[in-house]
Amino acid sequence: MDIKAKIDEIVKKVKADPKLMKDFSEDPVKTVEKLAGVDIPDDIEGQIVNGVKAALAGGKLGDVVEAVKKLL
Repeated sequence: MDIKAKIDEIVKKVKADPKLMKDFSEDPVKTVEKLAGVDIPDDIEGQIVNGVKAALAGGKLGDVVEAVKKLL
């Protein structure tokens, strides 16, 4: 799975839809599962959630992905 691409895809969707932004803020794991459209292993799912949170908080996606890759 291309984690960087998945984070980028989810960030774009969440930023574009206020309801998704609200859903993500209330239950990020469930929202990521819904938006991913595929079953994501638990260990990777947490990394994607953290990557999306960082990107939404203003972090550069490249920096976020590099940090996630170090966790793998």
